[in-house]
Amino acid sequence: MEPEHPLQAGGAPQWSQVAESVLAPLGYEVLEAGLKSGKNPVLLVRIERKDEVPISIADLERANRALSAHLDTLEALLPARYLLQVESPGADRPLFTARHFERFAGLKVRVRSPQGNFTGRIGAVRGDMVEFLLEKDETRSLQLGTFKATLAEWPDKPR
Repeated sequence: MEPEHPLQAGGAPQWSQVAESVLAPLGYEVLEAGLKSGKNPVLLVRIERKDEVPISIADLERANRALSAHLDTLEALLPARYLLQVESPGADRPLFTARHFERFAGLKVRVRSPQGNFTGRIGAVRGDMVEFLLEKDETRSLQLGTFKATLAEWPDKPR
């Protein structure tokens, strides 16, 4: 049975949901997905493994094949020519969920929020609140969903 393609009210696909419907059963979490329009449109999908093992080239190939096969059934929703790009989070790894912040606790992150942009270390995670440790013993707590954060450093070993 083919996964359905979730649509917005205006009929534009929710690419993260489309990718998640295909890749979640294979053990992958979709961190973000979006169609970048232009002369050469790119459907970019960033994934990680649900078991938190580092993503491998074989994982990327498997996810690409599965997603590509499903997208072939959605031709009417895509440009005539586009590039499907499935990749690991890489250097700009986004953090969205409480689990993401717990997993990378103590590491430095770049944060963009309505209250201002800053760089700090991930502190405690309590429910939907994330504490950041800034310079001079200052802390800042933000609610998940109200800011964007990316890793500013990598752990010594995979987490």
